[in-house]
Amino acid sequence: MTKPISYSTVTMVICLIYSMSKWINTCSELLPNIGISPVDTIFL
Repeated sequence: MTKPISYSTVTMVICLIYSMSKWINTCSELLPNIGISPVDTIFL
């Protein structure tokens, strides 16, 4: 019943995770200067 995951979907997810990690790294560098921890930002 389950459809096989296509290659384009896997590639899209990998790109999404990569861009998210880049965004988190940027926030981790910027936010401590403001006084907000990156973990708090994820849950906002």
